[in-house]
Amino acid sequence: MSPYAPFPDPFAGLRTAQAGAMEQWRQMQVRSLDLLGYGVAEHPYEIAADAPLWRLRRYRGTAANPRPALLMVPAPIKRPYVWDLTPEVSVVRFCLERDMDVFLADWRPPVEGGPPHGLEDYARAILAAAAAVARESGQVPVVIGHSLGGTLAAIAGALEPERLRGLVVLASPLSFAAGSSAFRDSVVAHEDHTPADGLVPGARLAQSCALLAPGTFVWSRWMDGALSLADPAALALHLRIARWALDEVPLAGCLVHQMVEWLYREDRFAGGNLAVGGRRLGPTDLHLPALAAVNTADEIGPRAAVAPFFARMAPGSTSIIEHPAEIGVGLQHLAILAGRQAHRLVWPRIADWIAARA
Repeated sequence: MSPYAPFPDPFAGLRTAQAGAMEQWRQMQVRSLDLLGYGVAEHPYEIAADAPLWRLRRYRGTAANPRPALLMVPAPIKRPYVWDLTPEVSVVRFCLERDMDVFLADWRPPVEGGPPHGLEDYARAILAAAAAVARESGQVPVVIGHSLGGTLAAIAGALEPERLRGLVVLASPLSFAAGSSAFRDSVVAHEDHTPADGLVPGARLAQSCALLAPGTFVWSRWMDGALSLADPAALALHLRIARWALDEVPLAGCLVHQMVEWLYREDRFAGGNLAVGGRRLGPTDLHLPALAAVNTADEIGPRAAVAPFFARMAPGSTSIIEHPAEIGVGLQHLAILAGRQAHRLVWPRIADWIAARA
């Protein structure tokens, strides 16, 4: 039975065949990019802790006594190596060179028939990972999250702020009021058919985003590729990001459903009405120093999706850094992680902010 209608789906076989063909096309692109030298090349790491929803990576640098401890939280939508794309644009390597004790939450893809993990499960997973970092390093970590990873980290910080020393959110929407972002308005304008259980395949999620916001997820990527042709370094970066984008992972339907309904449609977190752990969480519960980095051209997590939330937090506890658009990053949403200008100009400021508060 189709999850969206009470009658059998006569096109189910066709859709299955289409999905199979798309998967074959995806795998062919991955193999081609790997052969051309744009495959995965991550900094070595070890697994410091393991749990059903996540693994904790620990990266070793050269410092004898690295400080502070840093927990990176990727969005659970794709693989985390966009944080460590190349030696030149690697957040992991940058932080190691600043003598930080670097950990990364590596999300495990949900399994079919498993528990319906939602916002609270992911927020508590971040708290558990932060506790593991504290055990391993002897330091309460600063948590830094990108996109949905930053949104989830903010919820975790509001739930138990004593577990974190500070919060850095990168292109992470926290406020979902009308007009806060072009992507938010596109999501709200369409009816959500995501079931509250089961899995959402990564390919389906990517297709949905492209249909909802083609300007953000299709045309801007093509334009970035065209502009990168005149710059070999930008083109190489663009192709590495294209390879990363092909690493699809499924998401829990419960998480997608709650994101769309509770955050995008109802803006519960910014309104102080997000039910987690028997409480109603909002900006006033986030008793932490917080920094946001936002891209002026990002249509997913721009300044307007952060500033209203920060304005409701304690005075003097928040800061926002803006950075411009870049060529080669594919999506401007990724510029803070993979942009050459961001690594040269913005990351030193982020590192100084972390050091001053850790």
